[in-house]
Amino acid sequence: MSITGGLPRAVERARATGCDTLQIFTKSSGQWRARPLPGTEITEFRRLSLELDVRPVMAHASYLINLGTPNDALGSRSRTALVEELDRAEALGLLGVVLHPGSYTTSTEEAGLARIADGIVSVLADRPDQRTMLLLEHTAGQGTNLGHTFEQLGIIITAVDQAATAERIGICLDTCHLLAAGYDLATDATYAATIRQFDQYVGLDRLRAIHLNDSKTPLGSRVDRHTHIGSGHVGLGGFQRLLTDPRMQDLPMVLETPKDRPGKPASIEPDPMDLENLRTLRELIKPRT
Repeated sequence: MSITGGLPRAVERARATGCDTLQIFTKSSGQWRARPLPGTEITEFRRLSLELDVRPVMAHASYLINLGTPNDALGSRSRTALVEELDRAEALGLLGVVLHPGSYTTSTEEAGLARIADGIVSVLADRPDQRTMLLLEHTAGQGTNLGHTFEQLGIIITAVDQAATAERIGICLDTCHLLAAGYDLATDATYAATIRQFDQYVGLDRLRAIHLNDSKTPLGSRVDRHTHIGSGHVGLGGFQRLLTDPRMQDLPMVLETPKDRPGKPASIEPDPMDLENLRTLRELIKPRT
């Protein structure tokens, strides 16, 4: 949800839309710097989240952050920015900060994964008393982006675990990214195989959140293009398998599908396509008759 008008307005937009959970950017997703969060805004955000029962809430980190870069200056700036993201999330009482792991650019996959793990360890060590989690988002695998295989996520987490910060790191899966990266949800057998591989390399106990997005591009395309539920290649069957899997029942799930009225961010009036996508998903949860 948009934070136009202040962070508390995002909670109001979520409740007006009928959401039980929420994801926000705590600042502009395309800028390094952020305005300080006023204490009154923090207090109002926390109050509304409890009062309107919209929780847990997650933040998505800035797209500029790249812990996998071989550029020392960009790596340092990325770590500093991530610390700030975690500080803001902690002040707001959020479950976690969702982060794209990073890209290795001109280096190698192995070196990029090592830099990401080192960066996470450094960032979490800077804030040892915080409760906000860092949630690595599984990616579609465009270009040199890392985190598009469960093996890569497992390598990062294993390295971070060895530094005794295990309880602060989790995973956020995205249905569009899963499909684009080559993980099939189309049949009972392929869905089971996908979840089995995730458990093998990462562990289901690490799964903390899910993004529900259909994919404009087909299986294995490695292209990240979100679309409305049931309008893409994931298919209603894929969503139904995930939504009715008992292992997923207590996880927060959020939509990152396109808005019908992106030009009206200041309003708390529900976006028609948000309502439609939520209705479609909730219909899939109902028992078959």
